[in-house]
Amino acid sequence: MSFASASSAQAQGGDDDGPKGPSLHDLARSTTLRKAHADYSRYRYCPPGDKIIEQPDAGRLLFRTPDGQPDGYAERRGSAIVYYDRTGKAIRVQPFDEEVPERQ
Repeated sequence: MSFASASSAQAQGGDDDGPKGPSLHDLARSTTLRKAHADYSRYRYCPPGDKIIEQPDAGRLLFRTPDGQPDGYAERRGSAIVYYDRTGKAIRVQPFDEEVPERQ
């Protein structure tokens, strides 16, 4: 019985067949796929002193204080941009400008 368990342990641990390929993180960095892009030129408000971090895959901007703490975010909701504070409470609503055509 101990012989069978020892051979199955060797079969499971026998992944050392050759050199390892690149990790998924390395493949993601070197991909030829287009990166997600969004136009944030209509977003007008930013809390004073905060850094802006774009999240095009989520369609929003994050605001962070100079020391790196989250300070809120902004995202498009229908025909307006809604700005939220760090607790997730809406603090400002900005309607889209009519004279600027929407890019897609």
